[in-house]
Amino acid sequence: MKVIVAGFPKTGTKTINTVLTEFGYKVYDYPENAFDYGDDWGRIFKEGWSVSDFQRMYRDVDAVVDVPCSYFWEEIHKAFPDAKIILSIRENEEAWLKSLENQMKMIDFNMLGLMQHLSPTFRKLERNMDLNFSPAMFGISDIRDIGRKPYNKELLKLKYRAHNAHVIQNAPSDKLLIYKVTDGWDPICKFLGVPVPNKPFPHKNKGGKYVIDIINSHPYARKMEKELLLSLLASATMIGIGGYMVYKIGFSNLRETSMNLFTSAQSYFCE
Repeated sequence: MKVIVAGFPKTGTKTINTVLTEFGYKVYDYPENAFDYGDDWGRIFKEGWSVSDFQRMYRDVDAVVDVPCSYFWEEIHKAFPDAKIILSIRENEEAWLKSLENQMKMIDFNMLGLMQHLSPTFRKLERNMDLNFSPAMFGISDIRDIGRKPYNKELLKLKYRAHNAHVIQNAPSDKLLIYKVTDGWDPICKFLGVPVPNKPFPHKNKGGKYVIDIINSHPYARKMEKELLLSLLASATMIGIGGYMVYKIGFSNLRETSMNLFTSAQSYFCE
């Protein structure tokens, strides 16, 4: 492990992922953690962890970015004490919160919104990841709710400030970079000891586009998409069969037939 990115989501973590990948690092972001280590993280949140857990999980990984690793940055650093730490921040907490809210709203207005209900793989990821780190990191049962209904904005800003302050206070100063992606190549290249690339600095996930990119490209997302389509097809088939039965025998007869079947089943199982 060479780099631990300790910044909260929506502080330029996808841009930093791209930058580290440009430098040849093998990066584990939220999707890799969710899909490859979802069961490990589910156990970590429920039962606890040891240094050896993180040493095993990330022995062949160069950098970790985003949740849940940003929340566990200190524990991961104990497993890899030579790793450098990047605390990514926004220009202010209001900009961070607005960006986070927009990201959560984006989730409900694409295929991920349906996957939450119709993909078994997605629901497993929820149990292992989102529904565990949300209360621990943000003080909210499900961080996606901030895109759906009123929430305590001051609490979230407090969580953001407290996390950043904890990193600044506890990370070794000689291994810490406080970084805004608007600063471009120079600070991060100097910190990591790599030459500045002769290309424009990347800016990823503007407007929450990363969610759509994941759906379109990640192999596990493709699996969840297939599960979604199968669930939709099964639902449509059942609706079609029900509609056909109503058409053929009439609603009243269908209701009577259903009640007779229910009564027969009840009598059988209660005998």
